[in-house]
Amino acid sequence: MADHSSFTTHLIRREEIAEGTMAFHFAKPAGFDYRAGQSIDLTLLDPPETDAEGNTRAFTLASSPFNDDLMIATRMRDTAFKRVLRNARPGLKVKIDGPFGSLTLHKNSAKPAVLVAGGIGITPFLSIVRQAEHDKAPHPIYLFYSNRRPEDAAFLEMLLGSVERNPNFHLIATMTGMEKSLREWKGELGLIRGELLTKHLPSLQGPIYYLAGPPAMVAAMREMVIKAGADEDDVRTEEFSGY
Repeated sequence: MADHSSFTTHLIRREEIAEGTMAFHFAKPAGFDYRAGQSIDLTLLDPPETDAEGNTRAFTLASSPFNDDLMIATRMRDTAFKRVLRNARPGLKVKIDGPFGSLTLHKNSAKPAVLVAGGIGITPFLSIVRQAEHDKAPHPIYLFYSNRRPEDAAFLEMLLGSVERNPNFHLIATMTGMEKSLREWKGELGLIRGELLTKHLPSLQGPIYYLAGPPAMVAAMREMVIKAGADEDDVRTEEFSGY
């Protein structure tokens, strides 16, 4: 028996959180429980337009279980689904099914968590990092977060706030396209490679690795961390395609 159900809820508010990326906050239905890092299927009910991609999409919850609302965040492509969301007013009714997925923080806090995110792959990790802070979890957490520019980096300020409040949380953000940025950046540059992990991690063997982002990036990162000495059983992945 699958441990998930359907709920109807409504949009509370929406906001642009980075260039081309929006967050949508929905009321959390009574009885809907989830673990940080899990996802839902979101269905538009009777939308004004639809296309071949249909009215349902899977989204990782970027909110944490301690939050009063459910938040998703997504890159805004020009599809019927995204146009409806982009133009939606508060009160828009949606159906959610879930929760799904097992990209959740491991129990053994002696093992560090190494989270590796590209772009909007940050959503499960925002949920995990903020819940860990809320729970005062003892796990050492290292988040490697790659974006083209600071302008594109969703939730960067929120994550920097968690660094201030959780001494066990380390954020290593890196930018790959600063030549197109108008902002100053004093952090790391370039893609996430073995050297960057070695520079910031006490050891490459021992942590549980969580990888989330576009499929090609996740595959490359998986190969890299295993080459670097991670045990295959300690690598967990989630692919974000079509965003």
